[in-house]
Amino acid sequence: MRVIRSKPISEQVNTIIRERFRDATYAPGFRLPSESELSKEFGVSRATIRTVFAKLAVEGLILRKQGDGTYVNERIQEVNTHLGGLWDFAHLIERSGFEVSIQPLLIKKVAATEDEAHVLAIDAGIELLSMTRLFSANSQPVILAKNLIPASLLLDQNAEIDGHLRIREILKQYFRQEISFVTTEISSALAGENAHILNIRPRTHLLNLKMIFYSKDNKPLTLGKSYLNDDILKLRLVQAWN
Repeated sequence: MRVIRSKPISEQVNTIIRERFRDATYAPGFRLPSESELSKEFGVSRATIRTVFAKLAVEGLILRKQGDGTYVNERIQEVNTHLGGLWDFAHLIERSGFEVSIQPLLIKKVAATEDEAHVLAIDAGIELLSMTRLFSANSQPVILAKNLIPASLLLDQNAEIDGHLRIREILKQYFRQEISFVTTEISSALAGENAHILNIRPRTHLLNLKMIFYSKDNKPLTLGKSYLNDDILKLRLVQAWN
């Protein structure tokens, strides 16, 4: 499979290799083809393959053995997320062995508060698209997620957003924007007024995830405020230790 030139080459190769992890083409413990072999297969330079391998190694998805080659981490199936992929809730739920469903609760336009405006690098009072959605694992509520996106980025101001889509798909379809990276701040919070939505007790402790999604040109795309019930959905993180 050769890459096309309309997207960054390393990003395409990265995506293809990750797909091979997911469908077990490259199963846990599998010895990966050499840099030169992959370079020939994809029609890219060895430097590109080396860059992709470096990123996968940092995430702990592959292990390099001096003089022996590069292997898929045998424990890759035990990991439901990595430090750079926590934001993809649907994928997180699926990787944990559950069937995911997304229920839109409320989609409306609101005015940005001072704090929200500061995070999104806009003026206070600017119109935002607010989406509140419930993610379930095997029909059991597990994540209450709210996203705020500057409405000015909408391609069609009258578009009806399909809240069942994943955030990546929403940004691409309705805003023509792609996520480059995400910063995440994790804290603990009581369920409180969100308890009835998540079908838990108000005094239940949840993980409070504050996420800022950025484009490749470092522009804030959306502010995410989410609550995750880790009694149901356990986070298992992996990171290489250098």
